[in-house]
Amino acid sequence: MTSARLLVVEDDPIIGDELVQALAVQGYEVALAPEGRLAMAEAEAAAPDLVLLDLGLPDVDGVTVCRRLRAVLPSAVIVVLTARTQEFDVVMALDAGADDYLTKPFRLTELLARLRAHLRRQAAPPEDRTVTVGRLRLDLLGRRAYLAGAEIALRPKEFDLLVALAGRAGEVVTREQLMDEVWDENWFGPTKTLDVHVFALRRKLSDYGEDPRRITTVRGRGYRYEPDA
Repeated sequence: MTSARLLVVEDDPIIGDELVQALAVQGYEVALAPEGRLAMAEAEAAAPDLVLLDLGLPDVDGVTVCRRLRAVLPSAVIVVLTARTQEFDVVMALDAGADDYLTKPFRLTELLARLRAHLRRQAAPPEDRTVTVGRLRLDLLGRRAYLAGAEIALRPKEFDLLVALAGRAGEVVTREQLMDEVWDENWFGPTKTLDVHVFALRRKLSDYGEDPRRITTVRGRGYRYEPDA
């Protein structure tokens, strides 16, 4: 059993109660917040390890709540739950600080598997080494990324993804390898989250003056971080 603290931010009372009960059975300590303002107050008071955040909240936009939660909980995992199918909404949430997302309706087994994977990753000790490719330097111990000396603002999964790619610069890293290393070898569900994170990572690199084509799509295989621009 686990003692991880979870915060469920969900305004639908039926869905919220079902999630709290299902997570409590798994041994998690769970709190429920039906509104964005209550979620932020709970986050400051209890410092949860993981937040399940519905984007469609009645008082504050879910992306805004996500951004504020990330500021208060820099090391927590934030998983967005959304009924929105537009990729733009998902990218906005990831840019605001979310680590992952699930689109409603979702299977409880998939949700539980993802939570276990994220919490295992969160608890794993960092490696004491540095990866350098051209202007890019990754400090794995401090979990910080730099381009030509300027620190890049990356979300946790974006950093892990960049490490997995840049650590094998010039090589094709398959989708399966990336899912195993960045999310978990026991990952359950679709891998579209990988594509969304790659899209967001390319945009972040571009914002800091790097050519987004550094990360090349190898159709039918995976991705490659190019050692030369």
